[in-house]
Amino acid sequence: MLALVFDGSPVLRSDYPEPRCAKGEALIAVKVAGVCSTDLEILKGYMGFRGVMGHEFVGVMADGPKPWIGKRVVAEINCVCGRCDMCTRGLSNHCRSRGVLGIDGRDGAFAQYVAIPVRNLHEVPAGVSDEAAVFVEPLAAAFQIIRQIKCAGNDNVVVLGDGRLGQLIVRVLKLRVRRLLMVGRHAAKLEAAEKQGVQTILEADFVPSAQADVVIDATGSPGGLELAMKEVRPRGTIVLKSTTAAGAGGLDLAPLVINEVTVVGSRCGPFPDALRALLRREVDVSALISRRFPLSEAAAALEAARSSENIKVLIDVQ
Repeated sequence: MLALVFDGSPVLRSDYPEPRCAKGEALIAVKVAGVCSTDLEILKGYMGFRGVMGHEFVGVMADGPKPWIGKRVVAEINCVCGRCDMCTRGLSNHCRSRGVLGIDGRDGAFAQYVAIPVRNLHEVPAGVSDEAAVFVEPLAAAFQIIRQIKCAGNDNVVVLGDGRLGQLIVRVLKLRVRRLLMVGRHAAKLEAAEKQGVQTILEADFVPSAQADVVIDATGSPGGLELAMKEVRPRGTIVLKSTTAAGAGGLDLAPLVINEVTVVGSRCGPFPDALRALLRREVDVSALISRRFPLSEAAAALEAARSSENIKVLIDVQ
């Protein structure tokens, strides 16, 4: 099958073996996949991943349980054991022996087919297009924030980063809070948020005030936490959404102690919430799609995703 494989560099292969499904898995024919910032970090060495890239996708079940055959599906990316202490405590996303689709130990979705545990699948409602459904995984990650922390209507919330995830985060948060600010480096991307009714400012013009109740780092940069620490108020909350191949270096964490700041790591989130928001048109993702490429040009899609001119790049597989 055709697949984009990373083995120190991304290579398009036409002879990659079609996946074999283990017990409890299904074979999914991928329709559309999305390029994520994590995919770009993998190119820099993140997680030491080797294999088929990609974890954001929508597809159709080609082989598996009969009731699912032919259904459009999206899939949670953590492939878990179901037996360890994390799984039995209801924290399966933190399974001790998990594989993560296209990120850690599992081939991903930049391919014609991908094998997925049936337990990971969610059916896509007829009212949600393929182009919208491909956003379910990152949109769920945005919804995870309001599951982890309380965001009251009058809270002062600042989102650092105007990229793919930051755009989804502000679209979710504006449903809950009135004082919301996005800080970014790209005027065109900030404009996309402004069209959704979100106040924005260029990072070059932003002066941290240590007054925000909640600061969310979605910069994808090691420097995001440092800026968040300057903007959050004492006893405020920082939510970390950035995963990078490079560490934060010699960052001084003393202000977190001195100001008694709560730091929350936030990763994967609730797919049903994301699907419901798309179905009800509560979150608009259509304007975020910048470029589309066929799978045969997947390497070019990665390059396009690197460009600050683009927000979301999609790969058309089927």
